[in-house]
Amino acid sequence: MTRNVFCRKYQQELEGLARPPYPGPMGQKIFDSISKKAWEEWTAHQTMLINEKHLNMMDAENRRYLQQEMEKFFAGEEYDKAEGYVPPSAAVGTSD
Repeated sequence: MTRNVFCRKYQQELEGLARPPYPGPMGQKIFDSISKKAWEEWTAHQTMLINEKHLNMMDAENRRYLQQEMEKFFAGEEYDKAEGYVPPSAAVGTSD
C-alpha cells in the first residue's frame, strides 16, 4: 500500500517514501514531507554533484555542502548544478 505526502518541493499530494531515507530527525522530516518523485530526483542530482565536483563523503564539509544543497532543492530555491551539464531534453537536436 502506498502512502501519500504533501510534497514540499512540488506543493501537492504525491506518493511518499516507503521509509525514512536515513536515521534521525532529518530522515523523518524527509519521510514526512518529501515525495518519492522529489527524493529520486534529488538522489540523481546529488550523484551528479558528487561526481562533477569530486566530493569526498568522508569530508564533513562536503557532507554539509550536500545537505545545504538538498535543503535548497526541496525548498524550490536556486541550488548548485553540475558545470557543463546539459539535460538530455535540451541536448536533442543541438548537433548539426
